[in-house]
Amino acid sequence: MKKITVGIIGAGRIGKLHVDNLLSIPEIQIKSVSDVVVNHLQEWASSKGISVLTDNYKDLLTDPEIDAVFICSPTNTHAQIIKEAARAKKHIFCEKPVSFSVEETIEALKVVEEEGVKLQVGFNRRFDPNFKKVRELVQQGEVGQPHILKITSRDPEPPSVEYVRSSGGLFMDMMIHDFDMARYVMNSEVVEVSARGAVLVDPAIGEAGDVDTAIVTLTFANGALGVIDNSRQAVYGYDQRVEVFGAKGAATADNCRPTTVEVSTAEGVSKDKPLYFFLERYTQAYIEEVTQFAKALLENQEVICCGNDGLQAERIAKAAKESFVTGRPVKIEHIEQAEDKVVLN
Repeated sequence: MKKITVGIIGAGRIGKLHVDNLLSIPEIQIKSVSDVVVNHLQEWASSKGISVLTDNYKDLLTDPEIDAVFICSPTNTHAQIIKEAARAKKHIFCEKPVSFSVEETIEALKVVEEEGVKLQVGFNRRFDPNFKKVRELVQQGEVGQPHILKITSRDPEPPSVEYVRSSGGLFMDMMIHDFDMARYVMNSEVVEVSARGAVLVDPAIGEAGDVDTAIVTLTFANGALGVIDNSRQAVYGYDQRVEVFGAKGAATADNCRPTTVEVSTAEGVSKDKPLYFFLERYTQAYIEEVTQFAKALLENQEVICCGNDGLQAERIAKAAKESFVTGRPVKIEHIEQAEDKVVLN
């Protein structure tokens, strides 16, 4: 059996999640984990059968036995590590976003292309079976010509202010998932963005320079319109919904709940709240995305979510932030002309 040897860069919550999911794939062997602080990881690594712990990610890049790395470190490190990993001929799985800068992302993707390695970006929602089904129905023409896309994405509680300060802001940190989902479901590029935001959940988020509530409208190249709403706090749980409305009908993916039981009495009708957080809601999607990355390496196939997908989502996020600041719609061509003379397929 062919084996892929993997190294993990960054052993926070998402890094550990990927370790658990990769361990379920027989063709994957996890050899090394790097983190800036490794002393507290000894027992965890031993329990996972990981033989090498290091505080220097470069140790993974110089190890000839490692075929691929998972970049789960802070976003401000992603682009540099991608370039170094590509030059070391390692295949790459990188958490979103690729960077906070369109220019840095383009530079990193050029190195990936030059070195001929594979890069998958961690937009896990593409691998959710419900959202994937909506995309398939749209592609099959079941709803006819798409007219309107609606995405709702609301967290159950706001993150810490410390996280907000380093996150890149709601549009780049949170809504970027929805920007990718918009392109994925509609199979059409976004050509214009208009954004509005407010601080309605936690004043400290505003003091940190961000918003906690936002609505973005999108215009697609195929003429369809989209609307995305985000909130940092939905008191009833993790609210994740997608709808595509078209000439022949609509396709809707509703929230996932612990059960589908609905109780009807004289007092009213009730059902379970949505699953509480992303680790519960997207359990299967996280497993599927690393499974598909492993398959792409083992069978030398194209990855499902490539570097260009990461780049386009960042362009939309940057346009949304510009629209929010200026109060005007922003055309994506404006962003491209100003910052990218090269088309990356």
